[in-house]
Amino acid sequence: MNPFKTLPTLSFLFLTLLGLAHAATFDIRNNCPYTVWAAASPGGGKRLDQGQTWQISSCETGDCGGVLECKGYGKAPNTLAEYAIDQYEHQDFIDISNIDGFNVPMEFSSNSPGCTRVIKCTADIVGQCPNELKVPGGCNGPCPVFNTEEHCCNSGNCGPTNFSRFFKERCPDAYSYPKDDPTSLFTCPTGTNYKVIFCP
Repeated sequence: MNPFKTLPTLSFLFLTLLGLAHAATFDIRNNCPYTVWAAASPGGGKRLDQGQTWQISSCETGDCGGVLECKGYGKAPNTLAEYAIDQYEHQDFIDISNIDGFNVPMEFSSNSPGCTRVIKCTADIVGQCPNELKVPGGCNGPCPVFNTEEHCCNSGNCGPTNFSRFFKERCPDAYSYPKDDPTSLFTCPTGTNYKVIFCP
């Protein structure tokens, strides 16, 4: 029995809205054969059955304490798509992160002619998840599980671990640990619009 047919899947798209004059739109589509419950902060929430879409100018998240109007980050594990708009030299910074784990395959890409960036994390991470990180319907990141400096990098001085390498080998463009900027953080010009596709 496929557990995804009975369990709701929650995912997270965290965004920092800086410079609302350059607010981006996000076209979100669920291509998964199961329902994805999307919640946005700000923006509310939306059930996305297979093939359904949602357009927002904000973000989407994992479980927010049982409410759709999120007040903070979702509960791990969740595949994160993150961005900050109109940053240094009028660039948007975009990424996918597995630092908090993985629960649904995702593509995060630009939807404007000025930038053709495509970031994907579509590997079978849940099926191949190390036993120490396994949870029903997802694969936790090592920081939420172990809560150690080695895995959480609270002081800013850390490197890859065997667990972060597990994620990086499967999703080379996604963050696998907090200092993974050189291979995981991408830019597009401010004014770019984006799309997020679950199960691309």
